[in-house]
Amino acid sequence: MQFDDALKRLQETELEILKVLADFCAEHEISWFIDSGTVLGAMRHGGFIPWDDDIDVGMLRADYERFLTVAAQSLPAGYSVHTAENTPGFAGMFAKVYKDGTLFETDETREAGLSQGIFVDIFPYDALSSVEAEQQKQRSGARLWQSISYLFHSGAIVVPHKGALGAIERAACAVAHPVVHALFSPERIVAKFNAVVAKTGERASNMMLPFAWPNIQGIPLDVLVPASELQFEDASFPAPGNAERYLELMYGNWRTLPAPEDRRTHLPKVLDFGNGERWESE
Repeated sequence: MQFDDALKRLQETELEILKVLADFCAEHEISWFIDSGTVLGAMRHGGFIPWDDDIDVGMLRADYERFLTVAAQSLPAGYSVHTAENTPGFAGMFAKVYKDGTLFETDETREAGLSQGIFVDIFPYDALSSVEAEQQKQRSGARLWQSISYLFHSGAIVVPHKGALGAIERAACAVAHPVVHALFSPERIVAKFNAVVAKTGERASNMMLPFAWPNIQGIPLDVLVPASELQFEDASFPAPGNAERYLELMYGNWRTLPAPEDRRTHLPKVLDFGNGERWESE
């Protein structure tokens, strides 16, 4: 299987998962919306960004928690929901819905011993504090505990820099991994992350953030909900209510295509579609 064929099959499988998720949430009256690059793809391309390799979904925290509870018991056969709390080796402070029997293997999942299926990501949105100092504590705390979670499970995590600095960062992660693994447990890491994120008290603002990505722009609640509908490939799905404003906040000049050298696809080491089709990076 060639690279372009693998990307096309991956996108088709992710779209299949998204349709299952949409039907499930409609049946159980759970509110949600497509998120980040999936919104950008819908608005600019009518579907996938041609070089993109994932689908993202957002939910407000209450909907997210209810989704996890209901999905754990009654997702359709062949699909399953995974979090750091129910899946050994899972490091993200968000959820994934897998298509069972498939494989999306990266260096990180291999080292963590995680058999990760092809997936759709689901990000919970929480309120930022209206007090700037507390908001920064939320962001820095979320950043800290998400990083600790990744280091707990793997020493081969993706680092922010390339070249010599990137090599130093990768070496530091390899050294830190066994130390973090000895000091913490997944349960403690998740509890610490959730506690930091929830520290708004009566000072919650109307600005929302998926704290798994603590450095991004906060989004006003009324930009997210009530949801609108956007066409994505051959179906329409819930999207942020003011999708144009959402994209301006997330990406700035979102209508302009990136330079060809910046159009990156991040396919994993191994893709197995569960039907005899398989792709491995060279």
